[in-house]
Formats: sequence, C-alpha cells, structure tokens
Amino acid sequence: MTRRVMMVTGGSRGIGAATAVLAAQRGYDLLLTYRSEVARAEATARACEAAGARVILMQGDAGSESDILAAFNRIDEAFGRIDVLVNNAGITGPRRLLADSTLEDWVSVFTPNVVGVALHCREAVRRMSIKRGGKGGAIVNVSSRAAEIGGGGEWVHYGASKGAVDTLTVGLAREVAAEGIRVNAVDPGLIDTEIHAAAGAPDRVARLSAGVPMGRGGTAQEVAECILFLASDAASYVAAACLPVGGGR
Repeated sequence: MTRRVMMVTGGSRGIGAATAVLAAQRGYDLLLTYRSEVARAEATARACEAAGARVILMQGDAGSESDILAAFNRIDEAFGRIDVLVNNAGITGPRRLLADSTLEDWVSVFTPNVVGVALHCREAVRRMSIKRGGKGGAIVNVSSRAAEIGGGGEWVHYGASKGAVDTLTVGLAREVAAEGIRVNAVDPGLIDTEIHAAAGAPDRVARLSAGVPMGRGGTAQEVAECILFLASDAASYVAAACLPVGGGR
C-alpha cells in the first residue's frame, strides 16, 4: 500500500515531534519543518525512519511565505501529494502584560501563529481540493486553550493569536468541506513541553497543575493521539471542530 503523506510544521520537538513519530508508526511518510534546532529535528527524523517512514527535513520560518512555498514545492517533488497538514509551529512571545506589550510582540507572534498558518492552509487547499484536481485531505491546526482562557497576565498576544486560529479553522472548514477537505483544530491546555521554559516559565506546569480538574499537566503524546485521530478516517464526519485537550481546564 502507498503510505499517506503528512506535513508537520515545527516538527523538531514537543507536540510536533510526538505527532511525527506517531504518524510514522501509523503509516505516514513525512515532511517536517523546523526553524533552528537541527540536532533535535534530525533526531525526530531518525525516530520516524526507524518506524518505516520516508522523511524529509526542511529548515525555515513558519511565518515566511517563501519558506512555506519551498516546503510545499519540496513535498510535491518528493511525494507528489499531501494528505494531511498539521500546523503545529508557533511561538508564545514574551511573558508580558498587554499594557507593557510592544508592536513587535504582536507582529512576531501573529506572523507565524496566524499568517503562517493561513498560508500553509492555502497551499494545502490548493493541492487537496477535489475541485482543483486533488484527492481531498485533512488539515489539523494546533491551537490552544488560551484561545478561550485568554492568557491574561502572561500572554494575551498569544491567546489572541490562537483565538484567530480557532476562527480560521471553523471558517475554512465550512469553506472547503464540499471540496473533500476536513479542517479541525486541537486546543492543548497545560502540556508538559519545553515551550514553557523557552518562554521564561520553566515551573509553569508544576505551578498551575492544581488548577487543572484532572490534577496534572498533559503530555505531547496525548495531544498527538488527538491530532492523529482528527487526521484519520475515523474522524471522517468531523469538521470545524476545535477539540479541547486540557484535562478539563
């Protein structure tokens, strides 16, 4: 059988890496994009290859149109198709009150988190749409519970960007459902990945776990399982969903 093809942005670590490895184990070949961590990206690629996947790594900026086009051109050349796009790449920006935020905070967060996601979706739709000669497919956007909770006191700019991702997900899902494309999102909550330390709050999961009804932070693997479900035929009648993955928070 021909393996299906998935693109995962931000595939070098955390949720992206967990998704890539799980996808490889479940029969996908992969194109993984990453920004800077070469060693981590290569380690993820090796783990995917060990599971039987063909893997292509592309270094680039998830908010750069030229880098996005290069990644899609590469997937065209290497595989001739894309079945699933997982828009995982994104940043929190600095921990800062809105009153202390700068224009750069907002631009730097919205460029990869919203504009980049939209451009990746655009290129995927152009290739997947049955009205454009494609064979259909699935898009899964990695949003956040911050889209609803808001990120007040830490990252309102990040929460606002993820609110935009949820809206984009619902709108695009309704726009392309008749074109054979299912668009959904996962909204992770307090997940134990390196994103907290990178944002200057290494103790955040431990500090906030008591506020999660399940009493703990989640894992990247648990989010990856939800992503693979939404990408799979098991979710064939699921579209425009923003699935909370937050332990009840």
